[in-house]
Amino acid sequence: MKLSVVIPALDEASQIGATIASAAAEGVEILVVDGGSDDGTPDRAREAGATVIETFPGRARQLGIGAETARGDVILLLHADTRLPDGWDDAVRRAVSDPRVVGGAFSFRFAESAPSLRLIEWGVRLRQALFALPYGDQALFMRRSVLEEIGGVPQVPIMEDLDLVRALKARGRLVLLRPAAVTSSRRYRENGTFRTALRNGLAAVAWALGLERERVAAWYRR
Repeated sequence: MKLSVVIPALDEASQIGATIASAAAEGVEILVVDGGSDDGTPDRAREAGATVIETFPGRARQLGIGAETARGDVILLLHADTRLPDGWDDAVRRAVSDPRVVGGAFSFRFAESAPSLRLIEWGVRLRQALFALPYGDQALFMRRSVLEEIGGVPQVPIMEDLDLVRALKARGRLVLLRPAAVTSSRRYRENGTFRTALRNGLAAVAWALGLERERVAAWYRR
């Protein structure tokens, strides 16, 4: 079973090498879809052994192009500042050996340690337990055939990961793998930990209520 990892990137030169290294494994194709970086990200990605596709910025667009290009039977979508755990490829293969499973995600953990970050990790576990709703920073993976059935990665300005999870759950079972995908807390540090968590929560509520996505994206990025 061939696996493909798709990594959307924009000015991620400091992160991309380690992210690619965490994904490297036998029989794994790694695609970095760069959205116009100015810091040498494409060169760093090539040096690390990834295939690079260059396009315009926009996470949903970048993910969609990468998924369409990927040749794997299973496609994993990985944030540029997230590291996969050791043995991730075997864990994914075991998960999808069950024909009822259409995809899944990994547990969530920050690379850094602080009480505020531990609280957010607890919130992620609670969200997963109550709603079975993993986010994109948990390294979502899915069968290629199912992704094609649902029309590919949803092309929306924000929260394409939640749309994708909802569409996958309508086709079969999603599993949460115990090993954690480890994510940098830099965005929380840059914008304030609790402010960022509150903004993410409000955006998820807006998504659940079906509010106009363009307006949500404009508010979120202010």
